[in-house]
Amino acid sequence: MRAVVKGRIGIFHLQGFLDGNNAPSFLTIDDIKATESLNIDMLLVSLKKVIFFNKNGLDTFVRLLTNIRIQKHIVVGFCDYDHTKFKAINTFYGNELSFSLFKSEKIAELFVSSNKSESKTVLLYNTDHSQRSAMAIELFDYGHNPIIAQSLHEFEEKKQRLDLYYAVIEDTYLGYFGQKVATRVTGNAIIYTISNFLDAEISNTFNIAYHNNSLNVGFRLFIFDAYKVISMNVHALNFFTKLSSAAAEYNATICFVGLTFEKTPEAFKNDLEDAGMLFFDNMEDILKNKELLSDLGGGGGATAKQHRSLNKALINELTHFIDATVSTIAMMTNAEATKSSVKIQTLTVSDSTDQVASSIGFYGDIDGLIILVFPRTIAKKACELLIGDSNVNDEDILDSLAEFVNIIGGRAKVLLSENKKRLDITLPRTYADVKTLLEIAQDKKGVQVDLSFEGQNFIFFLTR
Repeated sequence: MRAVVKGRIGIFHLQGFLDGNNAPSFLTIDDIKATESLNIDMLLVSLKKVIFFNKNGLDTFVRLLTNIRIQKHIVVGFCDYDHTKFKAINTFYGNELSFSLFKSEKIAELFVSSNKSESKTVLLYNTDHSQRSAMAIELFDYGHNPIIAQSLHEFEEKKQRLDLYYAVIEDTYLGYFGQKVATRVTGNAIIYTISNFLDAEISNTFNIAYHNNSLNVGFRLFIFDAYKVISMNVHALNFFTKLSSAAAEYNATICFVGLTFEKTPEAFKNDLEDAGMLFFDNMEDILKNKELLSDLGGGGGATAKQHRSLNKALINELTHFIDATVSTIAMMTNAEATKSSVKIQTLTVSDSTDQVASSIGFYGDIDGLIILVFPRTIAKKACELLIGDSNVNDEDILDSLAEFVNIIGGRAKVLLSENKKRLDITLPRTYADVKTLLEIAQDKKGVQVDLSFEGQNFIFFLTR
């Protein structure tokens, strides 16, 4: 069987019954190996004509696809299924679901670079907040315009106008892409998921540029979810030792959670602790303990020792970043912005009362940091629109603010890509207390733009 290639996607079309007995006759290792010469970003198995499957049948393909993912560093998974099949796959694999699921080929095509220049408006919903954010970032990355439903009720309402959307994305899952350590954010802690045997390959799969820019944004707590790690060798030990030592420059904390030392030398733990790394048995020990979370850096943090100067390349793109910010806020609040001043200075907030803030980093052809300081009323208004509910608390506001700033970052990427500038963005960091932000941003010189929305001041600050 040969893969049918559509753009940058290779698809194997199967049919009949997949019960583990006849699956290998459909698709073999030789078939998979034949894809190595193809210039593709994604390899999928279509279940459209599959009448029945069980876990044994799917396991055959998961093993084959995993091998090619490791070799080619591409997205692998399944497509063309209904809700019943989607539920069955999730039941089979649960938390071990490491491959991607796309409800249709049409949806899969939205997540590859070949369609980057063709912006599509899509409706997006997922019950998993991390998945929802990850999909939104990917879609923005490829130049699309996702409309993100925050609740099932909102989703069902928006689905009534299918004519407004190129596609409706549901029953879809982004698995580990192979070339990156999976990343998510909880509160103001970044969590990296690692598994299996850790060796020198960790330096290739870990996105160090993303990590360094997350430090620059203001994240100070990084947690490695290591429940599924079997062991590590000295190459991985050296990598984590250097990572932890470098974090000390930012007064950041790096933790391992769930790592056992049944097959890893106990001496490795001593070396990592000497480098400043902390160890915990359970994730809840950190995330549910607000005081400890704050002490570790999840609630604040001091400025980094190193300072980077503004450069001409960054200032030249200032208008694109401002346009992305103003247009997004106008769209979310129905309020027009007026500009009152533009100055090169350190971040200055004359009155931090009833203000919330967020920062998001970007890197690639240019690198830097956007800091946004919102009046709480504007943040609340945007939150109500995103959630579809006027009864919101402070935690809701900060969560929605993060998603809101994600959208701003995505719009900035699109605008800059039109100007032939390639960017990646970090997850946003939010601040309930602007004083904590000022600790992070002290001595950073940047371009401060004071704006007004409905008579209320709003600060845009671009720096490195």
